[in-house]
Amino acid sequence: MNAWLWLLVPFAPLLGGALLPWLRERCLPWLWLSCLPALLATLQPPPSLELPWLWEGVRWGADDALTRAWLGFSAVLWGCAAVFASSSLAHGAGRLRFWAFWQLALAGNLLLIIATDALSFYLGFSAMSLAAYGLIVHHGGPGPRRAGRLYLQLAISGEMLLLAGLLLRSHGAALAFDFASWQAQPIDHLTLALLVLGLGLKAGFWPLHVWLPLAHPEAPAPASAVLSGAMLKAGILGVWRCVPEADPTLTAWSTPLLVVGLFGAFYAAALGLRAAKSKAVLAWSSVSQMGWLLMILALAWSLEAPSAALLTLLVLFGVHHGLAKGALFLAAGMVHEGRLPRLGWLLLVLPALAIMGAPLTSGAAVKYLLKDAWHDSAFAAWAPWLTLASLATAVLLWRALWLMWRDQQQVSTCAPLGQWLPWALLSLASVALPWLWPALRDPLLAGLYPAGLWGALWPLLLALGLTGWALFRRWQVPSSLARLPNPALCASSYLTRLLRQPPLPEPGVRLDRGRWRRRERRWNRLWERGALAISAWRLVLLLWLGWLW
Repeated sequence: MNAWLWLLVPFAPLLGGALLPWLRERCLPWLWLSCLPALLATLQPPPSLELPWLWEGVRWGADDALTRAWLGFSAVLWGCAAVFASSSLAHGAGRLRFWAFWQLALAGNLLLIIATDALSFYLGFSAMSLAAYGLIVHHGGPGPRRAGRLYLQLAISGEMLLLAGLLLRSHGAALAFDFASWQAQPIDHLTLALLVLGLGLKAGFWPLHVWLPLAHPEAPAPASAVLSGAMLKAGILGVWRCVPEADPTLTAWSTPLLVVGLFGAFYAAALGLRAAKSKAVLAWSSVSQMGWLLMILALAWSLEAPSAALLTLLVLFGVHHGLAKGALFLAAGMVHEGRLPRLGWLLLVLPALAIMGAPLTSGAAVKYLLKDAWHDSAFAAWAPWLTLASLATAVLLWRALWLMWRDQQQVSTCAPLGQWLPWALLSLASVALPWLWPALRDPLLAGLYPAGLWGALWPLLLALGLTGWALFRRWQVPSSLARLPNPALCASSYLTRLLRQPPLPEPGVRLDRGRWRRRERRWNRLWERGALAISAWRLVLLLWLGWLW
């Protein structure tokens, strides 16, 4: 294929957004076609595209497994969510504005994946992060505006931290901006801290997750699907590409990073149990799963030499979680519009079981590889905590399914085909993808032995038993826990009030406007004659001084 296909990957969504003012509603059902160049580049990657006319060293596109897998699942998720959104948001107010932000966020997300230099990555990351604000506040009202305000404040803070980290990283690599040069250069603690904080605010792992549980319940279901399934992974992808493959600094950070990821998995599960909305529980589940991805990074950083197995594990976990969580958020949108039939609930349970790590799903294959990598690392003694984290994940997802069952509408309305088809495709991917992709099929089959099956099943069954016991005892979240204040939201409101105040006190002396108006008229009469000539000579004088300078 022609290398110019890489240029179409980010520019096809921009072209779709540019057509919105002219075609308006007529082009909305076809905007999912913006993902086709990305799918073609995934299946048949062309040679890398050099673009020296943009800036020095820019190159888009690569044939490595990380780029192809990340680009493939992101394009599939964005395409399915676009088809879903064209049906679910067909008659809402402000839909053209929503699609303009959608196309810009999609272009930024695809660009940061195919970028092999830091400038292109930052351009795509910024476009995606800032455009996501329009998706969060689409419905309008106090709740979306509050969530969007907090998100925008943290997103801009993350942009500043990321830019500082990228500049320091470039300075340490002799002013090179390509990731290949950065992989061979050591990294210092300050640069690593800036990169982890800047990209971590977008990734949403603890304690940088504070915007996530507020944004997802307010955003439309397709927006939540791409926010959790695709956009969160951009932070992890950026951290992986900006740091060297092996470095003593990374080794020193591996243990604290593992503790943060493990604590985040438990913390998000505990806070998710007190949430009363299914989308909020799914948002806390995303925070927990980002803790799992952080643990994979910690395992990779703890090694003295780079491991291809951990890169494969990172890729498979990102693909598995992105598709499964996207399906769950789309389902959460469907159950609020009508009552799902039995077939619908069967499809709904499949991605939830995959995230729990049930046998014969993509999650089982990923968990098998993670356990192997964990036992082969320096943290093998921490293996029981990994099992408890799996139990916490399962309990949280069973609660999300129960909330969907409780909150579904009693009317038996059948969802349109535009919603059923993309949702069913994402739901079935959790069980079909392992048989279509050898990288997932091999660990899936390797785990099909009695001890492996029991190790994958017992946390799921115990979580189901605990959920049933809680329902039987009519357990409810105590009101004192359900009404806990949100420190991040309080800080955001205080900052907003502070910025709305005038920077300087208002002057106490009031000017006589009539007096100054009379002086202005007198001045105008004085310069009325020859005003044009004087202005022309002044312009000539300025041009002459500029030429001499």
